[in-house]
Amino acid sequence: MIEITKTIVLRPTTLESTSDIYEAIISNRNYLRTWLPFIDSTIDKSYTQAYVQSVIDNKEVQYSIYDSNKFIGRIGFNHMDSINHKAEIGYWIIEEAQGKGIITKSVKELLMLAFTDLNLNKIVIKAGVENTKSRSIPERLGFTLEGIERDGELLVDNKYTDLAVYGLLKREFRV
Repeated sequence: MIEITKTIVLRPTTLESTSDIYEAIISNRNYLRTWLPFIDSTIDKSYTQAYVQSVIDNKEVQYSIYDSNKFIGRIGFNHMDSINHKAEIGYWIIEEAQGKGIITKSVKELLMLAFTDLNLNKIVIKAGVENTKSRSIPERLGFTLEGIERDGELLVDNKYTDLAVYGLLKREFRV
């Protein structure tokens, strides 16, 4: 468990978090579906359970975000590349928890973990070019905009979006 504030914690993904994740997706579907293509295909709890089981089976470093024991989002390392010592951080948070700095603080904690315990050299964050809320996080944390990946993600309603690709190197990280 990683403590972010007195009330915000990151808990490693376990099967026990399946219901929390699923219920958050269902109750925030309209908000989350704009930028998260998997939301529309999450139609029953078995989909979420299969995802959680794959995270556990593949030993992925993924966390559930809780505020005063209420599930509010997810964060973790995607696409770990141990040969090149890099990974991508992905995250999402429910609408009512937006704008409180929770994701920014959580990403900063994961950066410390990445550059110390995991001995990574580079972290990447990708966000839709029009997703200003998500893009503000790497910008606030000193990431460099490395480029735009054209049609980088297929969103809902069969619409592609360009992705802003941000990178931060270990030697650039400031605590």
